[in-house]
Amino acid sequence: MTETKMGLRELKKAQTRENISHNATRLFLERGFDNVTIADVAAAAQVAKMTVTNYFPRKEDLALDLHDVFVGMLARTVREREPGESALAALRRAFLAAVAAHDAVIGFSGEPFARMITESPALVARLREFHDEREAVLAEALAEETGAGPEDMRPKVAAALLGGVHQVLFEETLRRTIAGRTHEEIAAALAPAAEEAFGLLEPSLGGYAIR
Repeated sequence: MTETKMGLRELKKAQTRENISHNATRLFLERGFDNVTIADVAAAAQVAKMTVTNYFPRKEDLALDLHDVFVGMLARTVREREPGESALAALRRAFLAAVAAHDAVIGFSGEPFARMITESPALVARLREFHDEREAVLAEALAEETGAGPEDMRPKVAAALLGGVHQVLFEETLRRTIAGRTHEEIAAALAPAAEEAFGLLEPSLGGYAIR
């Protein structure tokens, strides 16, 4: 297959995925996540039900469509940290940059979307799985970056602490969003909160995993 044909095929797949995701989000916001079926999404996107499940095996992932980015973001930041920078410093720097950018991956989603997530037990549970997966991937990255052996608990403990801070800050962003705060107001409150939260880890992790 030529590169052109492969490129067109990949473009078509991306367009189909985006169409499904767009229509799913619209329906979820209009009716509530738990009141929309896969068949409803397929009809709105004008595709077969099987096409929807091929792109999104779980209904929850139609709403939470940033799984790979979310799960891998902390590990990627650690692997790409600057020379002389610790894992903690790199993650704090990246988080503050995401706050300034009002990044949806850290919770800047808008009130309707945030409310949709928090009012659905299924989405709350799936989001918890995202956090757990992210922590596990971060622990693997920390182990690789520090040369830790399989019996070394430090990467797992560090990942639990670092992942826990990110989860607390994510939930705080959702809470403020649901309370009707603007992105600018949330960012203004979240930046100092993040500085304080990461600062609490400085005594234990400030010198850990320095490149």
